[in-house]
Amino acid sequence: MTAALTAEGLHTYYGKSHILHGVSLEVAEGKITALLGRNGAGKTTTLRSLMGLTPARQGKITVFGQDTTHWPTFRIAALGVGYVPEGRRIFANLSVEENLKVPLERGGPWDIPRIYQLFPRLEERKLNRGRQLSGGEQEMLSIGRALLLNPKLLILDEPSQGLAPLIVREGISVLLVEQNARMSLEIADNAYVLDDGIVVYSGPARELAADETRVRALAGASAEEWTLA
Repeated sequence: MTAALTAEGLHTYYGKSHILHGVSLEVAEGKITALLGRNGAGKTTTLRSLMGLTPARQGKITVFGQDTTHWPTFRIAALGVGYVPEGRRIFANLSVEENLKVPLERGGPWDIPRIYQLFPRLEERKLNRGRQLSGGEQEMLSIGRALLLNPKLLILDEPSQGLAPLIVREGISVLLVEQNARMSLEIADNAYVLDDGIVVYSGPARELAADETRVRALAGASAEEWTLA
C-alpha cells in the first residue's frame, strides 16, 4: 500500500530539551492514522516536525514520495498537505465567509458551498465575525479553510470532539491526534501511541481498541471516557 507520509527516526528538540526520541510512523494513502498518548507525550511536536514548523535534528520525512525533511512548511503544504493546529488559527475580525476566502484556491472538489454542506452551522453564521463564534464553530472554520486547499493529506491536532468522524468520511488520508482514544480507534485504520517521545505501540487500531487496559495505560484514556464515549 502506498504511503502518503512516512517518518523515520525523528529526533526533535526544543532548545536543549530532547522531545522526540526516534519516532517513526506511516500514514497510508486513503487511510486514517491515529496518534495517541498522554498530555506531554510529544504528539503536537511530532506534527510540527512533520510540517517543518519544528524541524527534526535527525531522521527522515517523506511526503507523497518526496523527501521533505528539510523543506519549509509552505513547500510541504503545496504537496497537498492540510494542517489544522491545536487552538484554531482564524481571523477574529473577518466574517466566516471572509475567512473561507483567505486560502488560495486549488483545483479539486472542495469549494465554499461544499464546506457549508459539511458544516451547515457555518453557513448559518457566515456573516458573523470569527470572534463571535463558539469554540466548536471556530474549529469547523479552521478545518473548512484547510479543506479548501483540497488536500490529499489532512493533519488534525485535537479537533473538537465529534468533528473527526465528519472529516474521515471524505476519503482524504488523515493523521489524527485526538484525546478521546475510544473515538479515535473506532474511526482509525492504524494507530500509534507515544509515551515520552517514544513510539510504544504501532499497529492496527482495531487490535489496540480490543485491549481496554492497554489503551487506558498508554493513551491516558480514563475508564469514564472509555465506557461513555
